Amino acid sequence: MNTLAANAAAIALYVTASLFLIGQLFRQMQGATPWLLAMAACAVAFHALGVYGQIFTPQGFQFGFYIALSFIFVTVNTLVLVSSLKKPLHNLFVLLFPLSSAAMLCALLIPPTAPTLTNLGADIALHILLSVLAYSLLTIAALQALVLAYQNRQLHHKRLTGVIRMLPPLQTMEQLLFELLWAGVALLTLSIVSGILFLDDIFAQHLVHKTAFSIIAWFIYATLLWGRHKLGWRGNTAVRWALVGFAALMVAFFGTKLVLELILGVSPVA
Repeated sequence: MNTLAANAAAIALYVTASLFLIGQLFRQMQGATPWLLAMAACAVAFHALGVYGQIFTPQGFQFGFYIALSFIFVTVNTLVLVSSLKKPLHNLFVLLFPLSSAAMLCALLIPPTAPTLTNLGADIALHILLSVLAYSLLTIAALQALVLAYQNRQLHHKRLTGVIRMLPPLQTMEQLLFELLWAGVALLTLSIVSGILFLDDIFAQHLVHKTAFSIIAWFIYATLLWGRHKLGWRGNTAVRWALVGFAALMVAFFGTKLVLELILGVSPVA
């Protein structure tokens, strides 16, 4: 399928699904309906086709800033969609689908500034895949932390109406957050190790900031998981640590990629 057509179809489905879900929330309907899941699945499928065509071009491998952003969103959406079949995560689509549409529009309308890579080895491709999967899982964890903070605040003030009634119990939401964090940190560990093994110089000038902030993020997340296991950290403490770790991780990926690619015109390895 034509890349432009696939992206356009995905955007249309994302917008439609977002409006459908907002209507559900206003009517206080619980659970993901088959229609919502069907639209989400079609949107993600078209998004995947579209971003695949943007990354793997006839000229070579293209992983510019906005294309990378679109790729991360399709990965996040896929993970949330699969998880929502067993756990009530579908309300996250209210945030994810509009942001996904915006990322896709930017990837379509703004020409990539990063050079096209013509010789990408399997080892570097593996490193990129692990990085994107780690960022995606930890992005979902950050969204989950925000929802958990909102739920905790509303329960503390005894406001048990609206969206709060549609959410699972607080203990279930907190358990889900740490499941996401454990999986995300495991992938982040593999990403850092693969970078050390496969990249020629992971502390080269154009990679040092990404490497440093990735390691800082890893230590923040590791401290949170240790605090949870040894000290029983939970609630707002867990939320704060999770969001600080996510901020460091986003600086590692998007901050350095933004500065190097869009301002300095250098293409870092993902």
